[in-house]
Amino acid sequence: MSDTHPLSLQVPEPEVRPGGKPDFSGVTIPRAGTVRRPEVDVAPADIRDLGYTIIRVLNRDAEAVGPWAGALTDEQALQGLRDMMKVRAFDARMLMAQRQGKTSFYMQCLGEEAIACAFQHALSPGDMNFPTYRQQGLLVAGGYPLVDMMCQIYSNERDPLHGRQLPIMYSSKDHGFFSISGNLGTQYIQAVGWAMASAIKGDTRIAAGWIGDGSTAESDFHAALVFASTYKAPVVLNIVNNQWAISTFQGIAKGGSGTFAARGHGFGIPSLRVDGNDYLAVYAVARWAIERARRNLGPTVVEYVTYRVAAHSTSDDPSAYRPKEESDAWPLGDPIERLKNHLIAKGAWSEERHAQYAAEVEAEVLAAQKEAERHGTLHSGGKPSVRDMFEGVYKEMPPHLRRQRQQAGV
Repeated sequence: MSDTHPLSLQVPEPEVRPGGKPDFSGVTIPRAGTVRRPEVDVAPADIRDLGYTIIRVLNRDAEAVGPWAGALTDEQALQGLRDMMKVRAFDARMLMAQRQGKTSFYMQCLGEEAIACAFQHALSPGDMNFPTYRQQGLLVAGGYPLVDMMCQIYSNERDPLHGRQLPIMYSSKDHGFFSISGNLGTQYIQAVGWAMASAIKGDTRIAAGWIGDGSTAESDFHAALVFASTYKAPVVLNIVNNQWAISTFQGIAKGGSGTFAARGHGFGIPSLRVDGNDYLAVYAVARWAIERARRNLGPTVVEYVTYRVAAHSTSDDPSAYRPKEESDAWPLGDPIERLKNHLIAKGAWSEERHAQYAAEVEAEVLAAQKEAERHGTLHSGGKPSVRDMFEGVYKEMPPHLRRQRQQAGV
């Protein structure tokens, strides 16, 4: 036993740390339009390669090319551009409001707008999203009122959730947006369970689960895949790989699996990777996966390759763990700029119209903010009633809560 060496562990390290030069040379990006588009009823084993490549539609000349192109009309693409611009303007205003002390907390989706906005437009009314806290685009693209979103963030007297949720943890059954859970990963299992219930009832509605790259390391992620694959649940399982969890790079959660999408292979689930900054590609892949679920062909895992430009939240300082210039070096670009350039190249948009619409969106968001703040903010104005914290906990209020409510004088 003299040649026995001490055991050791491998701790994955990012390519570069603060102060270093950003390096994305390890991200293999195929040319736009070169990844094949299989039939929706394809066998999972026949598309294993799609779990390792990246489906792209928009090329460097802003042209839509390849078999995944053509899923959207120009008007639909313009709506997607407008949605993304509104999300970005909303994010900027709410970040400013947090810095002004009007709310305690906020999380942006800067650079990731295409994913939620495009996916929402691929769904049908009645379908249910089980989101994380970075899918505000689902609500904006789905037409949920900005004032209601802001009132929830401010926890004011018009907060739809009556102050019983953290800021940015929206909920709207009518808009297919399940209550956000702060315990990351739980929504994945819930999405599969909801989809199974829909199938048991003979309904036609499907579910979509959302998770970030970091949370795929949670056991809930794997439990969801077990049930989804075993029962062929009508669900789309989305993984937003934005390269960073709150302070750890994606390699910590991914380990040696190669890609996050590839984790679906072990469960016999068809798995695809898509350019998350390409609105056209996201929509085409989302529609493919949703059709598969709708036709009782089972679940699909989709990994969206993108980059978290902003901090993880207003409580985070990303300069402590990644170079400040890293977002500028991200090779897949900005989703708004890419779609704008595509529409301009087609003659459906122009720089002048874009500037005009940006001003209109800013005015719309500002007007919504003023209306929301008229009903109160974190430290001023109207608040939800204390009585509200006793409501909605049980179907029928038990005696001990009734007594506590009486003692509180509400």
